[in-house]
Amino acid sequence: VQLQASGGGLVQAGGSLRLSCAASGWAFSTYNMGWFRQAPGKEREFVAAISWSGGSTYYADSVKGRFTISRDNAKKMVYLQMNSLKPDDTAVYYCAADAREFRRVVVTNEADFGSWGQGTLVTVSS
Repeated sequence: VQLQASGGGLVQAGGSLRLSCAASGWAFSTYNMGWFRQAPGKEREFVAAISWSGGSTYYADSVKGRFTISRDNAKKMVYLQMNSLKPDDTAVYYCAADAREFRRVVVTNEADFGSWGQGTLVTVSS
């Protein structure tokens, strides 16, 4: 199982970025996926998650209305569109795969995610 996140960079407050996560080596389309982030000096936190079918999504309150998670099972990709970025969004962003196949509930606890990408840095300047 491999997850490769990309798309991070430096952006001004109010700007947008689109993160991508490429999966390889496993049955991507049968696992819920999530994005987490870790800001400097802080613990890693949940950002967004999407069901294996793409039919259900869930967001942290801090990003609701600004971020959109999506997936393309045919391409084995998951995306995080981030709009109206704020300096508080500065963090290393990680994509992760649910540890359980075909889980019916979209989970948000990082302990429920079994595979992680290497992270991509997003820096939002004020």
